[in-house]
Amino acid sequence: MLALTPEHIAEMKAHAERSYPEECCGLMLGQLELGQNSASQKQLVELVALDNSWDPEVAENLLTEEATDVQSKRRRYWIDPRELLRVQREARNRSLSIIGVYHSHPDAAAVPSECDRALAWAEYSYSIVSVRHGRAADLQNWALDAAHQFQPEPMWISNAIAATDRMPVST
Repeated sequence: MLALTPEHIAEMKAHAERSYPEECCGLMLGQLELGQNSASQKQLVELVALDNSWDPEVAENLLTEEATDVQSKRRRYWIDPRELLRVQREARNRSLSIIGVYHSHPDAAAVPSECDRALAWAEYSYSIVSVRHGRAADLQNWALDAAHQFQPEPMWISNAIAATDRMPVST
């Protein structure tokens, strides 16, 4: 389960609208707690908006042909590994972890694509914002199961977040 606030949802939707008609992407920072039966509870503390660094040449080396059929920032996103490591390092210095990734689907449903699945990591939450004609319409959250297939992951929306110094948001 992903615990987050209305402000987190608004921030993801605003980033998705600013990036339209291209996909936006960013990282979710917070705390990960493993519960019973290996179920995890993720407490979102803050979001880090990143640039979509999608590059078809990089994708060709990583993905199957089905996942690379649309090679455009309008249908794909990529987080530069250097940015991922930078954010991970800064988060660890503040006793936080990367607990997930968010991105948008311009003029498409908030449902993971084959490319999303192929690049997904276990234990992360994947929040997807559907943006219709430039306006955020829906947000759904997903997590991988043991067979590396996406399943809906519940969200718990709270009015309070853990107190922490905010990391500057990169755009």
